[in-house]
Amino acid sequence: MKTLEGFSTNKLNRMFTQQQILNALSKVRTGADYPRLVQELKLLGIVKYDHFVSDGSNVYFGADNYRVTIEHDQPKIPVNKDSSKEKLKQALNIHQAGQTDYPTFCIQAGEAGVEKWECDLETMSVSYVDEKGKVLVLESIPDAR
Repeated sequence: MKTLEGFSTNKLNRMFTQQQILNALSKVRTGADYPRLVQELKLLGIVKYDHFVSDGSNVYFGADNYRVTIEHDQPKIPVNKDSSKEKLKQALNIHQAGQTDYPTFCIQAGEAGVEKWECDLETMSVSYVDEKGKVLVLESIPDAR
């Protein structure tokens, strides 16, 4: 049994639920909390997830094509047709420093032309992708502190 400060998982049980994911997400306040969230999601058995900026939905993937989709009740976020790597980098920098909350970051990502981000928890990377499928920024997910 593997543990992370109060979280445990059994390697044989890799089925995760919507409620487990929502519990993990409820602990995130700023981008500075993200590395800890990733560790918790990994312990649940999540290997990848995609976040769609316009409607806030997420698709979480586990082993053997297992997936859970979570739709959020949020206003639609417009996604700029003209993507800007520079605007995205600026939004990422201030969010990861803990200066913006998650909803603000999502709005700023939409303004920068991000359609979705793809989080690969095995390679510990995030790809921010525009509507044309172009990766604007690829970054490593830092270790939890």
